[in-house]
Amino acid sequence: MSVPAAVMKGPGARLPLLRVDPLMLLLVASILLLGLVMVTSASVTTAARESGDPFAYLERQLLVVAAGLTLAAAVFMIPISVIERCAPALLLAAALLLLLVLVPGLGHVVKGGRRWLRLPGFNFQVSEVARVLALVYVAHYCVRFEKQLRGSVGGLLRPLGLLLFLGALLLAEPDLGAATVLFVAGFGLLFLAGAQLRWVLAAVLGASGLMAVLVMYSGYRMRRVTGFLDPWADPYNTGFQLTQSLIAIGRGEWFGVGLGASVQKLFYLPEAHNDFLFAVLAEELGLAGVVLTLALFLGLAWRVFALARRANDAGMKFHSYLAAGFGLWLVAQTFVNIGVNMGVLPTKGLTLPLMSYGGSSMLVSLAWLGLILRVHHEVAGGARGARGRVM
Repeated sequence: MSVPAAVMKGPGARLPLLRVDPLMLLLVASILLLGLVMVTSASVTTAARESGDPFAYLERQLLVVAAGLTLAAAVFMIPISVIERCAPALLLAAALLLLLVLVPGLGHVVKGGRRWLRLPGFNFQVSEVARVLALVYVAHYCVRFEKQLRGSVGGLLRPLGLLLFLGALLLAEPDLGAATVLFVAGFGLLFLAGAQLRWVLAAVLGASGLMAVLVMYSGYRMRRVTGFLDPWADPYNTGFQLTQSLIAIGRGEWFGVGLGASVQKLFYLPEAHNDFLFAVLAEELGLAGVVLTLALFLGLAWRVFALARRANDAGMKFHSYLAAGFGLWLVAQTFVNIGVNMGVLPTKGLTLPLMSYGGSSMLVSLAWLGLILRVHHEVAGGARGARGRVM
């Protein structure tokens, strides 16, 4: 889909056409709208109790979405060649953010985790943007050191060491869920870039073993695992979130109890509008709503991976790896969030992308989407390393 640019750069010279993917935009809009509906439904009782305004959370989420779309438009204006040149600086920024949040007085503690920096008006969760910046650098590494990555174990160990360092900073917050998503997306991107399977598998097994040790020697993480394995053994303590989530999903049956009619969101299910939004959706919209939600996310992931393949076929490798990194992140975080809600994975504090209530997650997700739309714009126009700006 092409829209002529109306602004003339000079006599007889037009700016490049604006090329967007209408199907990708439709999928994102559908996910956003469904998320706004479910955030409203899941939070109406809590919002009325806290502030007297039943739509308080919806109003905040609308502001965040508007800010996120504005940020996405701003990111779209940046040529991918600029992003590629700035990749090392972006990596340094990611590491600095993760270090800053650990400094007492700078990092804000919420529910036992030091994951937020105080900004005017709200707290920002730095792990959201740090993961994106790290994956941008991994994409840059895959292009710049392609031969080493494909031909030697040393070429794989360098980015893995980087991922382990950033993962250690995430675990220090602590944020095991964010570290897991970063590892999955990072390992997947390195494999797609040509790293040999046996080395990637060895690295995955090593990282999995390290995480298992961390869980075993961390009391609260071990309680989460045991609660996940048998939530009904202690349904009012370690298994409370999971049992309430499973009750909500079970009540939904085929077509749900009806929009707004959830019982579990009435002070039974913690974080109903955030981490456990999917459980409320399953209760109110049933299996039909679950299938629709999964279809939207799978459709978006398919569209993004198709874009990555188009970029690769055109020889635009950095564009391809950026799109693949977004797709891997989207699939990994969606799988973890839904898996937690359904009792497939231990409880982790991860949002459902583009749907759950949360400023940091929504802002970063929409900004990254703006970057992917820029990738599509340049790939569709054959603009390898395009420097012109679209206005």
